[in-house]
Amino acid sequence: MKRTLSATALGIAAALALAACGGGSSNPLSTGGGSASGGGVPSGSAKAGTIRVGAANFPESQLIAEIYAAALNAKGIKATTGDPIGAREVYLKALQQGSIDLVPEYAYSLLTFYNPSASQTEPDAVRSALTKKLPSGDIVLDSAPAEDSNTVTVTKETAAKWKLKTIGDLAKHSKEVTFAAPAEFQSREQGLKGLKKKYNLVPKSFRALQGTAIVQALKNDQAQAANIFTTDPSIKADGFVILKDPKHVFGSDNVVPLIRKAKASTKVQTVINAVQAKLTTDKLAAMDKKVQVDHKDASSVAKQFISSNGLG
Repeated sequence: MKRTLSATALGIAAALALAACGGGSSNPLSTGGGSASGGGVPSGSAKAGTIRVGAANFPESQLIAEIYAAALNAKGIKATTGDPIGAREVYLKALQQGSIDLVPEYAYSLLTFYNPSASQTEPDAVRSALTKKLPSGDIVLDSAPAEDSNTVTVTKETAAKWKLKTIGDLAKHSKEVTFAAPAEFQSREQGLKGLKKKYNLVPKSFRALQGTAIVQALKNDQAQAANIFTTDPSIKADGFVILKDPKHVFGSDNVVPLIRKAKASTKVQTVINAVQAKLTTDKLAAMDKKVQVDHKDASSVAKQFISSNGLG
């Protein structure tokens, strides 16, 4: 799903890269020095009465964006989607500038982006802390039961060879580990920074990859560990092993809609919150499989979800 950044997105990414040198942030999902690979940031603001739904540069974010847009359109609220924008650093800037109005987010990842030292990990505590850290022009709507968390994942062969059950077990083999993940994972608290801090996991090398390339690197033993989201269909299909995280580098990442207050009318909130109530982890994982493995069109999968859950 890689796409070339438009000139606008590149400009934003460059500015953010300079800012990131001073602070860093976290996280699908991730933080600090983030990669800006993906589609271009939409130019200008959406027309009055239209909700422009943005998405990050990975398939699940794009799928959820299509679901939000389909639900809004089904209730007579004009909504549009476009190309994936990029990493969190880029699409949050687009939201603040008003070139998008709504974007799917993940609660803990967003919290640790704004507050890298956040200690909350349970869903209610994460949400409460997040609402206090959001920019004044943004709000989050209801959290979905659906959760998609970052992981440290290995093949079953690697797990058996090194007797791995936890991330701490993997840390004992750091000098033998090549880690595959999106580029931004290197500098995020929900990434190598947090893994070093809490587990002393410092891999010998890092491969900056996206999407299916991460899965292939793990399968081909070009990487011995990888950052793969919990709803990724490859975990079940390839028998991968998610290592336990007892020190909570990765917190509760329930799906949350992040929206500009100016576009969050009562009707818009009612429509999106109804979607959130129906969006479970199992349903999201099943739709991810349709898009990523069966190569179904995300827009069609989204419309089917709306129809089958009485949201139309």
